Amino acid sequence: MKNDMKLRQDVMDELAYEPSISANEIGVAVKDGVVTLSGAVGSYAQKRAAEHCAERVSGVRALADALEVRLPNALAKSDTDIARAAANALDWDIEVPDSIKVRVENCWLYLDGSATWQFQKAAAERAVRYLTGVRGVTNLVTVKPSKKVSEFDVSDKIRAALRRTADLEANKISVETADGKVTLRGTVRSWAERDDAERAAWSALGVRDVEDRITIGA
Repeated sequence: MKNDMKLRQDVMDELAYEPSISANEIGVAVKDGVVTLSGAVGSYAQKRAAEHCAERVSGVRALADALEVRLPNALAKSDTDIARAAANALDWDIEVPDSIKVRVENCWLYLDGSATWQFQKAAAERAVRYLTGVRGVTNLVTVKPSKKVSEFDVSDKIRAALRRTADLEANKISVETADGKVTLRGTVRSWAERDDAERAAWSALGVRDVEDRITIGA
């Protein structure tokens, strides 16, 4: 296990290695494996890139992102311009249903509406998060499955999906289902494994919500 000093240095090195961000404006603090990013970046895309850098480092148990997006004047856009660009981006993405709409307040995007699957909700956010002038995105889209299925069937399919994923130790993850909500518990070795487990849960028919309580350990 890395100590906090080693973990902080690894995160800083990973940020410095990422060409899409300016690491010298990002502060890194670590306590008990929990990484906090602070400072300012020039776009929402850079903020997301910094998050992914920290998540890639082995030993990171959790991430607190306190980074602020400060747009340069050259990237500043009006809410009207951003709203128009966002609406077009949603229209052009084949995975985004017509039921998802966008509104803009002070260069911050809010996605509203409903989707049948989580991947559609994620696609909507992916379509707009990197538009010029965007300071942030709040995804308020709700997942409403097309039909209900039995809790046993949902749990069984998720456990089977977890067993098919070679990098996951499926027996260390428990799956609880109730009224379309799935709760995952257990311990995995990395952030990527945690994401894989959550993705497997969302892919089961009838799932409307996933609560990921998986921890990252040794």
